[in-house]
Formats: sequence, C-alpha cells, structure tokens
Amino acid sequence: MTSSAATFNRIRIGSAPDSWGVWFPDDPRQVPWRRFLDEVALAGYEWIELGPYGYLPTDPARLAEETSSRGLRVSAGTVFTGLHHGPAVWERTWAHVAGIAALTRAMGADHLVVIPSFWRDDRTGEVLEDRNLTPGQWRHLCRLTERLGREVGDRFGLRIVVHPHADTHIDSEENVSRFLDATDADLVSLCLDTGHYAYCGGDSVKLIETYGERIGYLHLKQVDPEILADVVANEVPFGPAVARGVMCEPPAGVPALGPVLAAARRLDAELFAIVEQDMYPCPPDRPFPIAERTRRFLRSCGA
Repeated sequence: MTSSAATFNRIRIGSAPDSWGVWFPDDPRQVPWRRFLDEVALAGYEWIELGPYGYLPTDPARLAEETSSRGLRVSAGTVFTGLHHGPAVWERTWAHVAGIAALTRAMGADHLVVIPSFWRDDRTGEVLEDRNLTPGQWRHLCRLTERLGREVGDRFGLRIVVHPHADTHIDSEENVSRFLDATDADLVSLCLDTGHYAYCGGDSVKLIETYGERIGYLHLKQVDPEILADVVANEVPFGPAVARGVMCEPPAGVPALGPVLAAARRLDAELFAIVEQDMYPCPPDRPFPIAERTRRFLRSCGA
C-alpha cells in the first residue's frame, strides 16, 4: 500500500439519516428508520450518525443490535444549541445534550456534532431573532461552547465538533474565523460541512489549509450554484431552499470534493467524512440510488 493510500484510509467515509431526507425524530414524509439502516448498508457505507435524536432507537442495546447486524457503526451524535443566549439556557441545553451524549458514547462514538440554533425557522422561514450577534452574545457563544466541550469531554469522553450551518450565526468565512479565533482549540473543534460553507460563501479548501488543526470532522455535501444564486438573491430560507434542490448530488455541484479530500489528507489526521445531502422532504425511493452513486464517486476520489 502506498503512503497516499494509507493516508486516505485514515479518512472514514460514512452517511447519515440526512441523506435519506430525515430531519426530524418522527415525520410521516420520512423514510422509516429500518429502511434507512438497510439501505445505507447496502449502499456501501460502514459508518452512520445518529441523526435527530429519537429517529433511531434510543435504547443502546437495541441500537447496537440493529447496527451491528447490518455491519454499521456510529461515528457521532448531533445536538442543537442556542448558547449565545447566555447562562440562562445552560441547564436546558445540558438536559438536551446529556441524553444524546450518553447514547453516542454507548455506541462507541467519539464525536458530538453541535449545531447552533437558527435565526430563522428552517421550515417556515419565520425570523426568530436578529441574524447578527451582539458582542455580548458572541462572548456567551464562545465561552459556553468551551464549557460544553469541557463538560462533554469530562463526563462522556466525547469531542465536540461545531457545525457551521446556513441560517445560523456561525455560517460565513468571517463568522467561522471569528468563532475559531475566540475559542480554545483544546475544547472546541470544527465540523466542516462543505455544502453549508459553500452555501454561505466559504472556501472549504482554504479553511482546511488555514485552520487545519481545528478541523475535527467533515460533512461532505455540494450545492447547486445556479439554485444557490437564486436563493441568495431572493433571501430564501434554508428549508425552502433545500426543497428547491439547493443541495445536490455529487459531483454536479460545488465545492469539488476531490480537492477537499486532498486537503484533508494533507492534515495527516484521522477524520470522519460523512455524506450529507439535505433532501427533506423527498420521495422514499430517491435516496438509495443517490447514496450508491455517491459512494462510487467518492471511491473514485480515493476515499
């Protein structure tokens, strides 16, 4: 095995319920969880995320049986936070985080993906708060995220990876850089979602090259540049933008994933790279063929 191939093997490819159109614990328009597990394994993936808490079984023994019987392992859980609101939300946030972190740890995973709260509703587009944080809110966000990293590490042995996301306060190159510069690298790493970062105008390769030591996890995703241009011009909220197909099947969109994986490879670090093609809502027969083609495409990129 060449050294290049050996390094690529340190990037572990997986997928997630998101790629099957799953955004919520229970929604009649979503693929049932057993079908997701069956199809993600058939598509050639070995790693999955938990997705929205409650979509997959939350009993660790049952979930371990369901995943292991299909040759699957869990890479991470996901939590949503609004830590810019300050100490008043800490107890409520921790109550949400602790159960998910416990299941994540029980499944043998090491990462907890942390998504900031939305400033506008991802279903309805209703504006919930100002899209720009005050200096005080930035301080709350950074200090409490560090606290979350410390608590999750101490209590559950997990590493938090914060996910820049469209329609949140950690989105653009400017805001991602501001957040990373203001937080402790020992406590807070980044989940770089290539699609969301491109959606918000960022360059994933540049981010990896600039903040390589902070990249703890990857989500592989592409955006359709023509649909994105219309979304940006008309200030379309994220949920309706997804329904329009702004997140598209690789390799049809941007960023090019080959250079992203090459930049990640140069970090010489073990990383998960989880495919996430937002498709909520979608016909139940649509995700599996896309997942199969995407897995073949990533193999062609050496992953």
